[in-house]
Amino acid sequence: MIQRIPARAARILAGIAALWALLIPAYFAAAKTQPTTIELVAVEGAIHNATAHFILDTIDDAARSRRPDNIGQGRVELVILMIDSPGVVADAELFAQLGEVVRNPPLPLGVWVGPAPAVAYGGAAQLVSLAPIRAAAPGVEIGHWQPTVVGEAAGSPPLEGAYTGGSGAMEVDGPVPGLIDLSSSQTASPRQLLQLLDGTTLQLGGEAMTLSTTRPFTAEDGAEGVTILETVLRRPGLWTQLVGLSTRPEVAFFFLMAGLTVAVFEFFAVGPGVAAAVAAISLALGAYGPATLPLRWWAFALMLGGIGVLSFSYQRGGVLLLSTAGMGAVAVSGIFLFDGAPQITLGWAGWALTVAGVAFFFLLAMPTVARVRFSAPGLGREGMVGKLGSAVTDLGPDGVVEVEGGRWKATSHRAAAVEAGDPIKVVGVEGDMLEVGPAEVS
Repeated sequence: MIQRIPARAARILAGIAALWALLIPAYFAAAKTQPTTIELVAVEGAIHNATAHFILDTIDDAARSRRPDNIGQGRVELVILMIDSPGVVADAELFAQLGEVVRNPPLPLGVWVGPAPAVAYGGAAQLVSLAPIRAAAPGVEIGHWQPTVVGEAAGSPPLEGAYTGGSGAMEVDGPVPGLIDLSSSQTASPRQLLQLLDGTTLQLGGEAMTLSTTRPFTAEDGAEGVTILETVLRRPGLWTQLVGLSTRPEVAFFFLMAGLTVAVFEFFAVGPGVAAAVAAISLALGAYGPATLPLRWWAFALMLGGIGVLSFSYQRGGVLLLSTAGMGAVAVSGIFLFDGAPQITLGWAGWALTVAGVAFFFLLAMPTVARVRFSAPGLGREGMVGKLGSAVTDLGPDGVVEVEGGRWKATSHRAAAVEAGDPIKVVGVEGDMLEVGPAEVS
């Protein structure tokens, strides 16, 4: 027996059907009206692994937007890589993969070196020579074609099909063969480049493709005109940018020195806590520089030795000769730490600020903190005498002791023969140093 649908249920079903009848055409209409865009991809700083993956993923996503089955999403007409890079520190095989994608892209792709004073050196310059569309702003530099990857001249061959001739770097100050002429002030921006590209025909995968980078528009007053398609700026994530900063020699030097200096500061003056976490994070970021840039090991050893001499000088009460030698070692190590020239070179302002910061910490901050601790209520001279603790280093006669969770500079009589780990007792205070002796162990 056929059962009838109740009238109320029938009305509900009819309402749902009517709703779908309205929504489905609206959905497909919205899919058809999704804007066609142009993606500008910022490639700034040395190109490391995360940067290469970011570029590859962006190009892949843009290519997928052009598929016929990509319903409801915008379509990318063109991708422009905006390059300002002194070189490449990425894995050679990964960068070769990126070079192949730029040479044979899945959609129209170009590079633009700019804005001035942008540079494209080494592998970055080779990428410029491979792209179907090549342009540069006036005032930029392109060159230092080899090595492809900084510090790996033998183990990183040039990208297939890339230009690698010439020596040094050239400044773009007029028309250059192979580059779209952007030498005038009216055509020195991505926007003007996109206007010039409208109607350009490219050969991609054996197929001729004509670019359409502009669209008509009607102003509020009824006037008609032409403007470029909507542009979308793509940048790497914050962590990728932060790691990229560590590929700059002066920044890597800063992070390394900050980590080492704060670690020593924590050891002598503060005790475990926030300083230890800051030191760990700084050293982790600083380690990316030696891991990717060509490192001079003798300069790295000199840097560690300089920190060691400064620490020893502080432990001895601030010996001028030792402090001067330590600061000299730190300064020289920062100059010669990385061997990336002529592509990746040291920024002198960052180097100078780092050296000044190290001097401030060892010569002013650490002694000041020690004096403040001695003047704090409950930690004055009378409060410290009689306290028990343990020796952190050998006292011969100067060293470091730990009393009630804090580390202090200390001195003892040579005859006391206090070694690291021995129990001690505070017998007096002299300036910012504790006078200690062996504690009686019952």
